[in-house]
This record gives sequence, structure tokens and C-alpha cells, in this order.
Amino acid sequence: MNNPTRIAASVIAHSPRPMTVADLPGIHPIERASYDHPWSIGNFADSLNAGYSMWVLELEGEVMGYSVMMAAAGEAHLLNLTVAPDWRRHGLGRDLLAHCLERACAHQADSLFLEVRTSNIAAISLYHSSGFVDLAVRRAYYPAGEGREDALIMKKDLAC
Repeated sequence: MNNPTRIAASVIAHSPRPMTVADLPGIHPIERASYDHPWSIGNFADSLNAGYSMWVLELEGEVMGYSVMMAAAGEAHLLNLTVAPDWRRHGLGRDLLAHCLERACAHQADSLFLEVRTSNIAAISLYHSSGFVDLAVRRAYYPAGEGREDALIMKKDLAC
């Protein structure tokens, strides 16, 4: 595994590429390390089969992050945006989000929606700083260690 603390930010300049089925074995360990209730490989495969906009960031064959977005009927919905634990705090989440916004525009969406756990302060901060606004709280939306956790519904209007 690459050591992100030893790699300059300019070296990890990157462009997302489309996710493929071959990426799933590299993505799933990141998903499991990032969430108490992770997506299964089947969830990712189903999303690929459905034609969702799915992207991967990698360096020298190592997956650093990925995103999953669904777009239809003038709207886009960010379903998953995850950066590998060793690669967090390097701006990759912001870069992936910017790419999702570009892809939403390419799909002629007027807005991008997402849900985020109310406990995920880092993600909420990223979304707010990227122009998302809070719409509502969806009570007991996510499974949690003991019970369920609320989701904050957020939206960004797009000026494509």
C-alpha cells in the first residue's frame, strides 16, 4: 500500500475513471473499513448493472476512493462517496464530489441530492462547503450499532 503521508499532493493528482466489475474486490475492503453496515459486493454489482454513474480514483493500481450516483428525470442522487481510510484528508473526497457534480450536469440534472448520517460531521462539512443545503432529517434511516441513526437530507441546485 502506498503511504499517503510520503506522497506529495501533486503526485496524487488524478482523474476518476469508470468503475468496472474488476474493481469490486478492491473496493469492498474499503467499504467494510469505512462503514458499520457496508454495501455488499452485490450492491455494487447491481448498481453497475443498473447503469449508475460509478467512478474510481486509484494510484498505481490501489483504489483510493469511489463514488456511486444515480441520475434520472432531471435529478441526481449521490448514493455512495467513500475515500479509503489511509487516503482521507488529502482532498480526494472533495475531488470525487466535484466529479459527481460534473457528471450530474452531464446527465442534465437540475439538482443533486444525498443522505448522510447525522454523526458524519466530516462529510456534512464537506457537503456544506461545496454548496449543499440541509433539506430535512429522515428519522431512523440508517442501521446503527444499537438501533437506527437519522439521515440528513441535503441538496445542491446545479447551474450547468
